[in-house]
Amino acid sequence: MRIFGLPIPFTGEKQKARNSLPMDRGGWYPLIREPFTGAWQRNLEINVDTAASFHADFACKTLIARDIAKLRVKLVEKDKNDIWSETTSSAFSPVLRRPNDYQTRNQFWECWLLSKLSRGNTYVLKVRDDRNVVTDLHVLDPTSVQPLVSDDGAVFYRLNSDNLAGIDDIVVPAREIIHDRFNCLFHPLVGTPPVFASGLSSMLGLNAQKASALLFENSSTPGGLLMLPGEVSQEEEQRVKEQWEQRFSRSNLGRVAVMTGGAKYEKMAMTNVEGQLIENLKWSAEVVCSVYHVPPYKVGVGVLPTYNNVQALNVEYYSQALQSHIEEIEEALDHSLGIGWGAGIGTEFDTENLLRMDSITLVTTIRDAVGAGVMSPNEGRAKFDLKPVEGGKSPYLQQQNYSLEALAKRDAQDDPFKPATPPAPPQPAPPAAEDEPPEPAPKPPAAKSDIAALFTRALQDVHREAA
Repeated sequence: MRIFGLPIPFTGEKQKARNSLPMDRGGWYPLIREPFTGAWQRNLEINVDTAASFHADFACKTLIARDIAKLRVKLVEKDKNDIWSETTSSAFSPVLRRPNDYQTRNQFWECWLLSKLSRGNTYVLKVRDDRNVVTDLHVLDPTSVQPLVSDDGAVFYRLNSDNLAGIDDIVVPAREIIHDRFNCLFHPLVGTPPVFASGLSSMLGLNAQKASALLFENSSTPGGLLMLPGEVSQEEEQRVKEQWEQRFSRSNLGRVAVMTGGAKYEKMAMTNVEGQLIENLKWSAEVVCSVYHVPPYKVGVGVLPTYNNVQALNVEYYSQALQSHIEEIEEALDHSLGIGWGAGIGTEFDTENLLRMDSITLVTTIRDAVGAGVMSPNEGRAKFDLKPVEGGKSPYLQQQNYSLEALAKRDAQDDPFKPATPPAPPQPAPPAAEDEPPEPAPKPPAAKSDIAALFTRALQDVHREAA
C-alpha cells in the first residue's frame, strides 16, 4: 500500500497498517502552518485552534452548523408521475431519525458540520446489523483518521481507537466510512478548512483585541507625560513612576492627581493607530465572513440591509453559505446507505423552515398559487396548519380561462379576431285562430291484420253486386 505515493506494507483489509506518514495532531492538515515562507523563523506561524477562537470565525462555523442541524432529513420516493414525496422505510428511516444512541439528530448534524468546517474533513463510521443495513452513524475525531491509498487505487482509512464508536486501532475500507470533505485544494482525499484562507485575518483580529485589552489594563489616568523640575536620579525616577502607576492605573483609574514640587502633567492624545482599532477589528471579521460565504450582518458585523424582505435575505444566505454543504451531505447519505435517485428513493433536507417567509408574503404567495390552480385550497390551508374543508380538495380556475387547444382552434379561423356570431333564437309557433275548429287528432295507423280484413270485406262486396 502507498500513502499518497509512499510505500506502506498492507496485505488485506483486516490487517493494520504497520507504518504511516508522520503528521501533527491536526491530521493531514497541520495544526500549525506558515502564512508565508520564512514565517516560522520569525514566530509568525498560525495556530489553527487559536485562529478558530476569533469571534467571527466561531460565529460563522456555529451559524452554518446550527442552521443545517435544525433541518429535518426526509426519506423521499419518486412515484409514477416523477414526483418526489416523503415516505418511510424500516431499513433507512430509523437511522435518519436517530443516528446513534448518544446524540440527537440535531447534535449529530452539528457535529458533522463543525468537523468539516474546522478541519476540512468529516469522517463518519457506519455500523451494520446482520442484514447489512446501516443502523448507527458515528462522527469520528478528524485528527485521528488517516486516508490510505493502495497500489491499485483502493481507498482505506486508518482509525485510531474511539470508545464512543466502539473501535480499536484498525484499518477499514472506504465503503465503511462516509468522508465529506471541503475545499480539496491539494488532493481529492484531503479537505482544506476555511481557516487556511482566514487564519491570518483571525490572528490579526486576536492581536488587535489583545492590544486593546493591554491598553485598557496598563494605561494610567490621568494619561500623558509627567515632567519633574530639574535633574532627578534614576532611583527617584523609578520611584515616581511606580508610585504613579500604583495610584492611577487599573482599579484606580479616574482618581484625582495632586502635583507638588513643580511637577507638571501633560495629557497625550490618542494616536491614529489606536483610533483605528475598531476599523481593524471590523475588517478582520469581514474577511473571515467572506471566506465562509456568510453575509456579515448574520454574525453581527456590518450593516443590516435596509430593504425589508426576509425571504430574499434567507435565499441569499442559503445559496451562498448552506446549499453546497446540504447537497454534499445528501449525496454522501444516498451513497452510504445504498440508495440514490436512480433507484427511485433518496434523502432530502427539508429546507422549508429555513426559507420561511414573513406572514404577509406567505399569505400572498399561497393566495396566488390557489388562484392560479397550482394548489388546492386545502393544500394552502395546510401551510397554516389548518384542517381541510369540504370541497377544497381539487384545484380550480376561473371559468373564462381557455385551454391552449381551444385557442389554437380559434386562431386557425380566417379571421380569429372576428367576434363570434350568436345563434339565432328559435321561432315560436303561431297561435291558432279562435273561430276555427281545432284540427282532429290524427288516427293511429291500422295494424296489418285490420288491413287484411278490410281488403277481404271489399272483395266480398264486389262479388255480391256482380251477382
